[in-house]
Amino acid sequence: MSDTAWENLVKKQLKTDDIFSVLTKENLEEISLLPFYDTVAQPLVNLPKIEESTHLVARYHDSLEEDVFAFLLDRNVENLEQKTIFINNEDLAGHISPREEDQYFSLIDVFDEKKGVINDQLVKELLAKQFRRNICIDVALHQNAGASIVQQLGIALAKTKELMEIYGPEIIGKLIFKLAVGPNYFFEIAKIRAFKMVFNQLSKEYEKDEIPYIFAETSLRNKSVSDHENNLIRSTLELASAMIGGADAVFTNNYLIDSTTENSEEISFKQQIVLAYESIINVFEDAANGSYYVEDITRQMAEKAWTLFVEMEEKGGYLELLKKGELQKAIYQHAVEEQQWVEEGKIKLIGVNLYPKLDAKRKAEEMYSETEIRAVRWAEMFESI
Repeated sequence: MSDTAWENLVKKQLKTDDIFSVLTKENLEEISLLPFYDTVAQPLVNLPKIEESTHLVARYHDSLEEDVFAFLLDRNVENLEQKTIFINNEDLAGHISPREEDQYFSLIDVFDEKKGVINDQLVKELLAKQFRRNICIDVALHQNAGASIVQQLGIALAKTKELMEIYGPEIIGKLIFKLAVGPNYFFEIAKIRAFKMVFNQLSKEYEKDEIPYIFAETSLRNKSVSDHENNLIRSTLELASAMIGGADAVFTNNYLIDSTTENSEEISFKQQIVLAYESIINVFEDAANGSYYVEDITRQMAEKAWTLFVEMEEKGGYLELLKKGELQKAIYQHAVEEQQWVEEGKIKLIGVNLYPKLDAKRKAEEMYSETEIRAVRWAEMFESI
């Protein structure tokens, strides 16, 4: 079917000649979007996962021990056998001595964002462990602080480069990347795919051919204190984005923002079970491959992220930009603009700025810091201080 035929069909379906104004939407990532896609300029290669099937990760509880294969662990638990363990507690990681057959991963970030340094002693201690992946590069923090997708990917590359320059290119195979998945469904699918592309490109600069190990968790950014049910819906969509995008492991943050219960922990984890067992999207190597729309935005994100990474390197790299305060300011500027979109209703949060619409209690500029990278939820603007 010709382009004109497709366009006429879309006009007929929408009952308008002005399909561009109806179907083309603004986005803060400055990604060019078409009203419809019937081809893709540059087909992308298949982007595999490292794990054959995405790990469904639960926060440890003894009631789940028989049924759950992968746990997030922040305290010591005896006799966990034939499990995949993700450790996010520095003290615990220091005391654990896995055997060769154990599958242990460190989710401990070795970067000190406030001081702009790498904890060298911690790196060496973690590298000495028999973990499948020893060093975590955390960019979930940056997503929750309001960084754009392109900023998140550029930062992930820049942090990787810092580690390789200090500890050698071999460290690239020991890394695990912690990403937070936000609410922009297709963009988040593309984010994970784009990161695989640019990471692989970076590895080839060092004569390697590596794919990143991606641990994806649901974002805190779009959750609200009073909207528990909507939080569940939002995190379910985020989990779907992560699995379709090709994450190697997924974790659901508790949908209760200001508290936690045994029941809420179980429900949060079972969101993953429903998605995996009802739709089996966790087993596909690259489920979005072939979608013209996702392919196109994946390519654009990858190109923009690589350009940003090169710019960061020319300015001295990640740590240098932290010390100068330039990176914090760049994230602040994007976060404030994004928050203003929430205030104006361009980004919709049902029960917060839509059905019912609450009055803003704080200004966007008051919620963020130009000097500190820290998590901020959109709904905080409308919640009691």
